[in-house]
Amino acid sequence: MNNSNLWLFPAIVLMLVAMSWLALSLPSHWKQVRSGKPASRRLRLAGWNAIFLSALCCFKADHASMAVLVWLMLMAATAASVGITLSMRPHMLKWLSLGSFAEESKR
Repeated sequence: MNNSNLWLFPAIVLMLVAMSWLALSLPSHWKQVRSGKPASRRLRLAGWNAIFLSALCCFKADHASMAVLVWLMLMAATAASVGITLSMRPHMLKWLSLGSFAEESKR
C-alpha cells in the first residue's frame, strides 16, 4: 500500500463527519437524533473545518487535479450517505451530536 493512500482514509472519515455535522446543524435533522436545539453555529464551524481538513488530506495523497476530483467525489458520496442514514436510521448519528453541540437552555 502506497503512503499517499494512507491519507485517503482520514479524508473519507473527515468528510463523513463534516457532512454529518452540517446536517445536524439544522434543527429538523437534530430533532431526529436528539431532543432540544443544536448549537448550529458550532456544528457548522466544525463541519466546515472538517471539510477543509479533508481537502488537505486529499492534496497530501495526490497531485492537485486528482485531489480536487477525489475531494468532490467524497463530498457527493458522503452527503448522499448521510442523507440515506438520516432517512433510514438517524439514531446512528447520535455519537456525532456530542453534548458540546447541544445548545444550553437559558433560564
